[in-house]
Amino acid sequence: MGLRLLFDQFSDIQEHIDIGDVRQAGDTPGYDDGVAVVPQGNWAALSEEEAERLRPDADTPPSMTLELVSQDLPVFASGDLQGRVDAAAALDPLGGRWPRRRHASTCSPAGLLTSTEDTTISRRIGLHVDNWDRLPYPVRQDSRRRLCINFGPGTRYLLVGDRDIMEICRALGRDQEQHCPHTDDVRQYVADGHPLRCLRIRLEPGQGYIAPTELAPHDGSTSGAQTGSLAAFWLG
Repeated sequence: MGLRLLFDQFSDIQEHIDIGDVRQAGDTPGYDDGVAVVPQGNWAALSEEEAERLRPDADTPPSMTLELVSQDLPVFASGDLQGRVDAAAALDPLGGRWPRRRHASTCSPAGLLTSTEDTTISRRIGLHVDNWDRLPYPVRQDSRRRLCINFGPGTRYLLVGDRDIMEICRALGRDQEQHCPHTDDVRQYVADGHPLRCLRIRLEPGQGYIAPTELAPHDGSTSGAQTGSLAAFWLG
């Protein structure tokens, strides 16, 4: 089925989303063993036809949808990182409508091709799938989605693959009863020459997303931004 993008009119998203190819990092400095999957950089505006192929249909479960959201933020003083952290900690972005747990706030400098780092080895991991729920193949679609909001001050991007981890595992012939999908599957899929394209979704301060990050290869990016930014994340 693949990831599905929830939107009303194409005009709502057409200036905010690009699409491009991916590659393995190779000898790009700072990446995990050269096998991390990163954008190739050949970005082009998402066309209306491409967007319509991503639109959910009646059979699309909510767990497979990516939704863009926005949140009013306080006015922060220039350079007030702690104020942004405190505001993220105090925020209930869903207004008590659903159980949720804030599990991280991450400050990223400008200029990162991808933002997520394995701090145990000080290397960036590129496009990856989360494993907070650690669900195996048969029930992977029961994983919680993740909510992210950009607290600024800079622009951020969500990078997200157009194939979900279930499609990727099927293409690799993984055991559909026992296998627990992993980022290594994404890397092997790309190394084997299978097709994977990447959306780049621009998020200004106060903008964010609800996404199936345990199903869709993804990462953040601050490439091209003029200043760093703080992202806050919730599960549930």
